[in-house]
Amino acid sequence: MPNRSQARLHAYLSYSDAAAALDWLRAVGFEITSRQDGREGAVLHAEVRMDEIVLMIASADDDYTVPPLRGISTGTGLYLWLPEATDVDDWCHRAVGAGAREVIPPEDTP
Repeated sequence: MPNRSQARLHAYLSYSDAAAALDWLRAVGFEITSRQDGREGAVLHAEVRMDEIVLMIASADDDYTVPPLRGISTGTGLYLWLPEATDVDDWCHRAVGAGAREVIPPEDTP
């Protein structure tokens, strides 16, 4: 149970194919804790968790253009910090195998 006396930030992400995004998130270790589907397979709202990470996922309700990748950043993004015991190279290979595109390869940083 989260400590209710501390601030928390939960990211809200919408995708043109939210169902596929949920499949990918599950493939890399997230658990789908709730999901509400609408007509024609749209995901109205879903929540996924990994440890204390919470992401809210939904189908985009309108067409939009995702800014193209320029260099290694468009100025926004999410970074996932994994526990020290995690084989990060293996995790990255699983993520790419499930459909991710590697932008910055895994690296040790201070």
